[in-house]
Amino acid sequence: MENIGELALLVGLIVACFTARGCSQPAQPQQRQVQCFFIFGDSLVDNGNNNGMLTLSRANYRPYGIDFPQGTTGRFTNGRTYVDALAQLMGFQRYISPYSRARGPELLRGVNYASGAAGIRDETGDNLGAHTSLNGQVANFANTVLEMRRLFRGDTTALSSYLSKCIFYCGLGSNDYLNNYFMPTFYSTSSDFTTKAYAASLIQDYTRQLTQLHSLGARKVIVTAVGPIGCIPYQLARYQGNSSRCNENINKAILLFNTELRKLVDRFNAGQLQGAKFVYLDSYKSSNELYQNGTANGFEVIDKGCCGVGRNNGQITCLPLQQPCNDRRKYLFWDAFHPTELANVLFAQASYGSSSYTYPINIQQLGSL
Repeated sequence: MENIGELALLVGLIVACFTARGCSQPAQPQQRQVQCFFIFGDSLVDNGNNNGMLTLSRANYRPYGIDFPQGTTGRFTNGRTYVDALAQLMGFQRYISPYSRARGPELLRGVNYASGAAGIRDETGDNLGAHTSLNGQVANFANTVLEMRRLFRGDTTALSSYLSKCIFYCGLGSNDYLNNYFMPTFYSTSSDFTTKAYAASLIQDYTRQLTQLHSLGARKVIVTAVGPIGCIPYQLARYQGNSSRCNENINKAILLFNTELRKLVDRFNAGQLQGAKFVYLDSYKSSNELYQNGTANGFEVIDKGCCGVGRNNGQITCLPLQQPCNDRRKYLFWDAFHPTELANVLFAQASYGSSSYTYPINIQQLGSL
């Protein structure tokens, strides 16, 4: 987030632009690859939207943020999230603000709508308390577009042009499995759907939600696969299997969703959503490779949280004022559910400039379109 003076200057440029003949959009700061960055997701990328909610899915207490320059902010890790690192790679000097705090000209740089425990389905995460589902996040973006329209003095053509050059990140689905389908004591979805039918139902809902984002102006969109939840400390602490290190029943169900999500990207890019370019971000493959080859990246502990309680430090997640591990760079997981800052940064670097985990192009190429 650039300082207020720079934001005010940007608004001034927009206003001046409208008074000049032939000018149709705001000037783009040279140091940034894209004009703005909008983020939709769950606790993997939430940066404080849940802080004021009545929920167990909050991280606005120490030791969360122990390695973050601004300290405890509501990020569910020790330092930067994946989108924090990605924003830096795209040239943003400071981080994108959460929707709960973003106001006025600051909206021009983008907004983070992510909410811990959120899912594609509205009821997902209700076991943890309040949160903003993807439907709610899309509705919040619609409100942002209305506010931005005022900044553009009602010029919807200029606003549409502006938004078409921004990057949109959508990372949902994890909680639809973790805090829904594989929680039969609280939800009925596992008895209502087979794993294949559930994946199809999620994709149907996701298609509608992404189409809504497109109708509101999104054109360059990253959609994220669900990672191998069967390998996180929370699941390892509960898994009693002997044949594999992870709970492969969960991972197999997730792969059904990921396969259909990649097909959806192909359909969108083939013209189903006019003028849109979608990139599939394979966080499953990335996480799996980090899990299987952790030592190559300096990770000595890949099956335990740096902060947590019980088996694998995953039976209870990181508690307020708990003492975490001393060397966070040696741990793949920060707590029972979330990766450490180093894992987030490595994934951002790998997905930004190469196609190891992106399809059909990488994120740097998407920004340059």
